[in-house]
This record gives sequence, structure tokens and C-alpha cells, in this order.
Amino acid sequence: MGAAGSGTVTLGVSLAVPEPYGSLLQRRRAGFGDHAAHGIPTHITLLPPTEVAAAARAAIEAHLARVALAGRPFPVRLSGTGTFRPLSPVVFVQVVEGGTGCARLQERIRMADGPLFRELPFPYHPHVTVAHGIAEEAMDAAYAELADFSASWTASGFALYEQGGDGVWRLQREFAFGGDAVCERVPSQGCVRPAGAAPAAS
Repeated sequence: MGAAGSGTVTLGVSLAVPEPYGSLLQRRRAGFGDHAAHGIPTHITLLPPTEVAAAARAAIEAHLARVALAGRPFPVRLSGTGTFRPLSPVVFVQVVEGGTGCARLQERIRMADGPLFRELPFPYHPHVTVAHGIAEEAMDAAYAELADFSASWTASGFALYEQGGDGVWRLQREFAFGGDAVCERVPSQGCVRPAGAAPAAS
């Protein structure tokens, strides 16, 4: 989805892939020729890009805070690669542990009586995108070169992001699980830019 229209914003909710894995996968994605990597911190999507009224922000944040308060930390493990081809030109790192926790979270975030209710075009499948919409040869390279990748951590919260007019996703707010849970700082990962490229406007 492109930039939001007048009076609206484009939001997304995700589980960040922590450092050093997040930046590593972001650099690899950019290296495969996926220029979208420059503005997308490495993540597991909980709510895909969704255009909402800017005036709904307070209600949305209150809703996300309630979802997080009811949640508890859970283990996440990534291992190996997968693809949605030929249905969708995507190569991803697989979520082999923690998928159930992600699925439950995204259902609560999109609950029918909440401010972020929406239908999904495909069944929810937690994953970490490492190539999207690039040449088939580059997609094949991403699939092969990251086949041995693995990472694990404990998810202690999720975060709200907003997409700017420049296409860059920026962290807006973090939400820790449970009343006593400690949420480690979500990695912003910045923007991985090609050499010589000017930084994005803030």
C-alpha cells in the first residue's frame, strides 16, 4: 500500500527480529536486490499495512495496549527458508517455533469489535520476508543462501509502525506483554542505504 491519503495514516504491527539478526537479514535482503529492504525493519507481521483515520490513533493504541497486557512472552525460533511462489513472489525465513503465539496475537489485534478489524487476502502465515518481487534468479539465491539461517529469542512484546510518504516504516510505540513483562527495546535498524545514497527525510 502506498502513502496514506489526506486525514489517514498507514500503520502496521509487527514482532521485531532482534539484533544482531534483524540488521543481518535486512542487509542480506538489500544485497539480493530488494530495495524495499532499505525502509523495512526485519519483522514478523502481525497486522499488514492498513490505512486508518489519523483521528483513530488514540483508540488504536489503547486497543494494542489491551492486547499486549493480556499476552505473555513466548519463544520464537527461525530456521531455514520457504517461499510463496508461484502464488506470490516472496522468499522468507521460516518461523518454526512461536507461530501459534503470533497467530493468536494477530487475531486479537484484528478482532471484529476492535479499531483494526480487517480481512486478510490470504490465510495468516507467520514468516520473515527476505526477498519480495525481485528477479527469479535473485529469489533463488535468497532461498539457497539463507537455507541454513537460524535464530531464536523470547518475544516480550510487539510494536506499532507507521509508513511515511517516503515508504519508510518508522517505529511509533512499543507494547510489552503483561503487566510485569519487560520489553527490550525494539531494534529500529535504521535504513540500510546503498553507498552514496542520501538518508531518508525524518
